[in-house]
This record gives sequence, structure tokens and C-alpha cells, in this order.
Amino acid sequence: MGAEVRLKPKKALRVPVYAPCIRPDDFSGLSEEEIGSLEVLKGNRKVRLSELFKIEGDASCGPEELTIRLVGDFSKVRQVGFEMTAGKIVVEGDLGLLAGEHMRGGTIEVGGDAGSWLGSRMRGGTIIVHGSAGDYVGSSYRGARDGMRGGTIIIEGGAGSELGNHMRGGTIEVRGSVGLFPGIHLHDGSILVRGDCEGWPGAFMTGGKLIICGRVPSVLPGFSILRISKSVKFGGERLSGPFYTFVGDLTEGGDGRLHVSKERNPHLSHYERYL
Repeated sequence: MGAEVRLKPKKALRVPVYAPCIRPDDFSGLSEEEIGSLEVLKGNRKVRLSELFKIEGDASCGPEELTIRLVGDFSKVRQVGFEMTAGKIVVEGDLGLLAGEHMRGGTIEVGGDAGSWLGSRMRGGTIIVHGSAGDYVGSSYRGARDGMRGGTIIIEGGAGSELGNHMRGGTIEVRGSVGLFPGIHLHDGSILVRGDCEGWPGAFMTGGKLIICGRVPSVLPGFSILRISKSVKFGGERLSGPFYTFVGDLTEGGDGRLHVSKERNPHLSHYERYL
């Protein structure tokens, strides 16, 4: 039978708190006092969890049966779920940067918004955000190439720029709209954007699948139209089209697929002359 631990800020957090220990792997089997003694970084100072949060609950089970519930505003708290392998984290509010970084298993569910670098370098597990997310979802760090390799990210709102930068596996679904460069440097995996894109989807992609169901201002010149597809598959779902299907980015020797809604993008009809 599962167990649950609840954390609630004792007062509003005004500086960033790096807390990679907030994960079932570290809490499992510990008492409330032992959980409270775990160290985090508040600004440039190490402090105990118990100095910042009220801690209640029972962690006397394996990580796969443990739920950590974060109640309140955690938007200043970073790296929650770092390298998490099992269990569940439920956030009743907003969550800060780098949530689920290098995550390998389990589930993180955010009731509000999530910060940038959500699921950075993710390898497995599931992240669900009921609000919106910042930039670089499922991406690598700046200058690195180790983006998301596995797992699932679902964002019910929108997301920022460079969604899935250097992504190499897994799936990302954004049910709202996204910023610039979704799927930049995409190598493998699948990205679905049900809303609009601000521009330049799939830049430098070499493989994988990027689907935009909303409006796209233009398609980069490194893409060549293949066909008009009646539908496109994403996971177990068949998305009704029609979609313009492009291959690219040819400037990188790429063989990725960019699918863009035909109905929502009549300004792209000039590509049909090349079919």
C-alpha cells in the first residue's frame, strides 16, 4: 500500500532553491525528521528542508509506492524530481526550473505552470503540466546535444521557445501554442503542437517527427514538400488532416518529417505546385 509525504513552504520563497533531493528515491524509507534533514541550496547557502518547508506524512515504503505532494507556490524551487526513477510527485501550484531533469521513471504532475528546461535530458517517465511551461522543454543545456531520449511530456497549456532542442527520443505533446524553433536540432522522437507556432519549426532537424496543427508563419527553405497527407499518426492517435508533409532539414542532410495543417495555413498553398 502506498504512502504520501506533503511539503508546504513555511513562508514565501524569494530566492531560488535547488532541491534535487525532492524525489521519491531520496524520501523513501525516511521519517519526517530524516526528510527534514536533507540539504538543499537556498541561494548560495546550504539549508535543511525543514528550515523551508513544513513536512508531514509517511515515507515507509519503496519509491515506486511513494507520492510526494507539494502544496503551495514552488515556482522558486528548482530541480524537483532530478534523476527520479519511480513514484509520483504531485504539485498543487506552480513549479520552478529544471523539474524532472534527467528523469528516468515515475510521474510528475503539475497543477499550475512549470518553468523552463522542464524534462531537460529526460530518459523515461511521465510529466504532465495542467498549465503552461517555459522555454527549452525536453531540451539539452545550451551548447550541449544531450536532449530528451525517452519518456512522455504532456502540457495542457502552451510552451515557450526551442521545444525539444536536440531531442533524441520520447514524445512531447503541447495542447496550446508554442514559441520559436520547436523541434530545433530534432534527431528522433515525436513532437505534437495542437496550437500555433510563432515560427521556424524544425530548424536543423535530422530525424524524428514534428506536427503543427495550428498556424505556422512560414516553412524554412531547408524543407522540401513530399505530399499532402490525409492523416498523421502520433503515438496511438490518428490525427485527421490534411497536412502538408515536408522532409528536412536538408541543409543538415536531414530526413525528419514536418507535418503542418493545410487548413490552418492557406498561405502555404504555393508548395502544391511542386507535387
